[in-house]
Amino acid sequence: MFGFLTARTDLLDEDRTARYKACYCGLCRSLRSRRGPAAGLTLNYDMSFLVLLLSSLYEPEEALGKDPCLVHPFDGRDWFSSEITDYAADMNVALGYYKCLDNWQDDGSLLSAAEAGLLKHACGEIAQAYPRQCGAIEESIRALAQIEQDKRESPDEAAASFGSLMGELFVLHEDRWSASLRAMGDVLGRFLYIMDAAVDLDGDTFRNCYNPFRRRYGLENERYFRDILQMLLGECLRHYDRLPLVRDKDILDNILCAGVWAQFDKRYSIKQAKEN
Repeated sequence: MFGFLTARTDLLDEDRTARYKACYCGLCRSLRSRRGPAAGLTLNYDMSFLVLLLSSLYEPEEALGKDPCLVHPFDGRDWFSSEITDYAADMNVALGYYKCLDNWQDDGSLLSAAEAGLLKHACGEIAQAYPRQCGAIEESIRALAQIEQDKRESPDEAAASFGSLMGELFVLHEDRWSASLRAMGDVLGRFLYIMDAAVDLDGDTFRNCYNPFRRRYGLENERYFRDILQMLLGECLRHYDRLPLVRDKDILDNILCAGVWAQFDKRYSIKQAKEN
């Protein structure tokens, strides 16, 4: 359910693309410096969206730099970070830890068990600092696992569970913006769950994996899914537009209006081309 909140950098100019990449590098740097090398395994672009969103809202002071890293050891990469970056990094680790535990319990994945072991201490510290968010992650992942185990065919139930998780992650402070952030995160989480199920429907069916839309396998689904997703995204944008965002709003707009559709458009355009 992650990997969709990415920017279409081909629609951004060079300066804004550099800003976006610096956000990602700052998140990577925060993960490794605060929570150890294993935390870097949880890195994804989705949390860069959260950094940009909350940074645009709260406008914290940012640290800037340019450093080499394990991936780019010979030439430095620009980065920026703030307290928001550190928060997103911690949420990234918590998500990774609980997901690894779920994989270990469900599939007996030794790799997931090993990764969870590496993240356990860090996640314990994060849970003490953010009990509300970590409690929501644990509860949601447990609920999703039960839904999958029972093979329930109600996408609304599973999407709502993931939505509640995202809603809590979007709220750093309980303040005047928390209601809009929680509502936006909740709807966006439901959108991401449906998007993931839509993109993976054929693959899940082939591998006999859980997907709440299995009954729609083989049907004309592009319009069906797009209508549902557009409705959810419209509701998400309604809450998003209530936030007084200025800094990096152009990148956020890019992600929400173009980036989130990249995998869906690719998946269904390829399928249609094969069918034709």
